[in-house]
Amino acid sequence: MTPGRTRNVFLLTALYLAQGLPYGFFTQALPILLRDSGYSLKAISATSLLYLPWALKFLWAPYLDHIGTRRQWLLFWQLSSVAGALLLTQLDLSHGYTVVLAAAFIFSFIAASQDIVTDGLAVRILDTRERGLANAIQVGAYRLGMIAGGGLLLWIFARSNWTTMFFGMAAILALTVLPVLSLVEPPREVGSAVRTPGQLLIGWFVRLKTPGMLRLVALICCYRFGDAMISRLVGPFVRDSGLSLETIALMKGVVGSGTSLVGALIGGWFVFNVGRRNALLYSGLGQSACFILYVVAAMGIGGINLLWTVTVCEGVIGTMATVALFTLMMDASDPDHASTDYTLLASAVVLIDSAGNFCAAALADAFSYTATFATGMSLALVGCLVLVFSLDRKAMPARIATVWPSRTHRSPRSPRRLG
Repeated sequence: MTPGRTRNVFLLTALYLAQGLPYGFFTQALPILLRDSGYSLKAISATSLLYLPWALKFLWAPYLDHIGTRRQWLLFWQLSSVAGALLLTQLDLSHGYTVVLAAAFIFSFIAASQDIVTDGLAVRILDTRERGLANAIQVGAYRLGMIAGGGLLLWIFARSNWTTMFFGMAAILALTVLPVLSLVEPPREVGSAVRTPGQLLIGWFVRLKTPGMLRLVALICCYRFGDAMISRLVGPFVRDSGLSLETIALMKGVVGSGTSLVGALIGGWFVFNVGRRNALLYSGLGQSACFILYVVAAMGIGGINLLWTVTVCEGVIGTMATVALFTLMMDASDPDHASTDYTLLASAVVLIDSAGNFCAAALADAFSYTATFATGMSLALVGCLVLVFSLDRKAMPARIATVWPSRTHRSPRSPRRLG
């Protein structure tokens, strides 16, 4: 690996870990803490408002894409996230549910804005053949950050208090600033930027009108919805199953971290060797099969041993599916509008995650965990097949067509030559 690629690996690892850390806390640890404090599943589902900046970040993505430098923006947003974590050390659930959610919302806005710049930078510095393997690094770092936020920080809270937990978050985020200091970003293409305020205001809309882009957004939503329903309900489910905070932290932290990293590495290798189509299809089908274990566990079968098993299986195969999907999203992004294009697709992912969270909570409250997990599993299976077979019919942006095998030539070796 060349020195330049090594620097890129460390940089992207730090940046994606910095995004995953607060996201993991707000989506995994905070719902558990709220449930432990006696809040209902519907009240916990209100934390889906924290996804709003991630869902709407496409609105200001053109500004961050074309104004200033990526290094300037990254330093600004990351230092702001450190400050946000320090602010949250002064707040806890005793100050009231609304106050904590408001502070967390601001923090989410900062993290979402950093994500815009990071995704655009990743598209610019990676070529087509690097994207599968590089997404393994990115997804692995992001998952590690999520698990640290949802597992390690939860463990710290269980052993100490709210203040210590957020001091730990601030310290980790401060370390991720260091690789940005030496960032040398690739030059912008002359004349490629949208510069007037009016053009920037509707820049996302112009990019959404790119042929095939809106259809791809809908297909991504189909692929992710079932997964979103199940993954957002796992925390409250395992807590209601009688697991202690320490056990959940171990399950989500140590075991979840290890299996997700393994899944990211396998996923990157898988995309590189079998191509985008097969990676999306087989990992999507495998993830749907894993979800059956949650249905069985919700029926009271298998006990804690089954929960450990599904944690391992879903950690590996679910991460493989994420690597494949994110690689496809990078393929669809124009390097001249990298942050805007990728953010549009990433916003669709977050929006459908939020919708899945709300729907899962409502279904679980009205019916049961079993019915909700079964529904999510079915939708995940259908969504996987819809995405793959739709792209087989060339219902896609032109940039994806260069890496998607034709319907008449799908040998496992050919996608490798295509990137």
